[in-house]
Amino acid sequence: MFKTERCILSAFQESDCEDVFKLFANQEVRRYLGGIRDADSLKETLEDMLDPQSGSYFWVVRGKSTKEFIGLISLDPHHDGIDYEISYQFLPDWWGSGYAAETVSVIIDFALNGLELPAVVAETQSENLASCRLLKKLGMGLERKVFRYGAEQSLYAIRCFEIEGIQGLSKSSSE
Repeated sequence: MFKTERCILSAFQESDCEDVFKLFANQEVRRYLGGIRDADSLKETLEDMLDPQSGSYFWVVRGKSTKEFIGLISLDPHHDGIDYEISYQFLPDWWGSGYAAETVSVIIDFALNGLELPAVVAETQSENLASCRLLKKLGMGLERKVFRYGAEQSLYAIRCFEIEGIQGLSKSSSE
């Protein structure tokens, strides 16, 4: 479990399925993520999240004081087979208020310092300007663009030697 000023990040569990389903069924959330998931693929995804492969992590983000569901963050091997990828989805009510920066930075810190990974990457559709701004704010640099999933994707990365002096990467406490 991780805590930030306003949030608690806890490992995904079965009692979170209904809340996470809301993310996968929300058209705004899924706009740059391939659209709303069908019931069968969503069921399989949730089962995989409940019993993740070694090296895959899923955290549910909730408000610290209200316990209200905010979103989901994952860290797992990127399909390039080299780096680990951080992914995040937040319900629209929480967009634009700094919750993503506050919580995603904690997981980047965990990946680089706790797991001692040499790098963390994030892949987002290039058209998702808000996500691109967030990744830059978190100290990630644009490494390359690729065409995948029917759209141009921007691949951002942060390397362990780049984190010194980046604000927000040490604002967590784990229990």
